[in-house]
Amino acid sequence: MTILERLYASSGSEVIHDTVQISAGESSYWLTRGWDDVSVTLENGEKATFEGCAVDIALPARNADGTQDLKFAISNIDGVVSSAIDSILDELKSAKLTFRRYISTDLSAPAAAPYTLEIKSGTWTATSVQLTAGYMNVLKTAWPRFRYNLAEHPGLRYM
Repeated sequence: MTILERLYASSGSEVIHDTVQISAGESSYWLTRGWDDVSVTLENGEKATFEGCAVDIALPARNADGTQDLKFAISNIDGVVSSAIDSILDELKSAKLTFRRYISTDLSAPAAAPYTLEIKSGTWTATSVQLTAGYMNVLKTAWPRFRYNLAEHPGLRYM
C-alpha cells in the first residue's frame, strides 16, 4: 500500500499538495491549492516553487467512456489569469497542463505519476477562470488519420 492509498483510506498527519503547472509557449505558471507557497523537486530533479492560490481541481474519471478530462478553476481576482489566456488565444498557442500530487512529508518527488494534458477549453468571469484539460480525444479523431487528396495523390480523380 502506497502512502497516497493510506492517506485516501484514513487521514494521517501528512497533507496532500495538488499542484498545477500551466505551460503556454515560453511562459509557465506554477500553482498549488492553498495559501502557502510550496517548494518541491520535480520528477526530473529540478527545483520548483508552486505559488499558493485559490485553485480547485476535479480529476479525470477512471472509466472507459473515451473522455478523460481534468477540470479546474482558478481565482481571477487580480486578472493575471485572464490576461494570460487572452495572450495565448491571440497568438494561437496551445497550452499544456501538468498535474502533480505531493505529500507534505516528502516533497523530493511527486507521490504519483504526473498527468500531462492539453488544455481544451475554458471560460472566465471577473472572479474565476474554469479550464478543461484532457488527453487526445479519441472519439473525435478522424479515421484513417492520413487524408488522401488530389494534390498529393492525383490518381484519385479517376476512381
